[in-house]
Amino acid sequence: MKSTNEYIGDEGFKKFLGHYDCPTPLPVVKMKFAGAVCSPNMDLRPTDVISSFWEQGREPRLQTKEEADLFFKFFMGLWDDIFLKVKLNKVKLSEVKLKGKDALAEACARRFAEVELGYVEGFWGGREDLKLPAFVAQMIDSLSELAEVYSTLAKKLDKAENMEEISNTFRYTDKMVEKAISFIIENSVLPRIESLQRVVN
Repeated sequence: MKSTNEYIGDEGFKKFLGHYDCPTPLPVVKMKFAGAVCSPNMDLRPTDVISSFWEQGREPRLQTKEEADLFFKFFMGLWDDIFLKVKLNKVKLSEVKLKGKDALAEACARRFAEVELGYVEGFWGGREDLKLPAFVAQMIDSLSELAEVYSTLAKKLDKAENMEEISNTFRYTDKMVEKAISFIIENSVLPRIESLQRVVN
């Protein structure tokens, strides 16, 4: 069944998030959705994930039914887009620039947020008591460890160490993150993908 929710594209979605003063950047939103699609927490609803993009009590006040319908339609367009990427096992980290110290520092902060606050938090879906197969638990732990690598690289930048070495380690860490997510999808998600399509309710 084809979804009626079309994704409005990255630029349009950034404006949409800005309109609602959303403090969570788009790359983190995408990765949190990816984690949530992969989550074994079957009680997790897209609306729970969407509300987590704002601080508690700071969620947007939707004035009319039409506004609420459009709000969730836009979010579900992105959700369905990410769901398809999971189904095709093509979840990727966002493009970043690594030229210069400032760009590298920004990239490290973004990656930590994408991996830890995005995919890992989305995967847990607010639960810490999920029973996971040992290999999945190990992969999720390794993703948290890889997120910390980005933080460590950012600290090394403060000491103005070798930029090229930091860039190379950054790229290698990206590959490890994408491999870990791909492994989770292939071995834990794809076998049950048809049961994972969630709708706004």
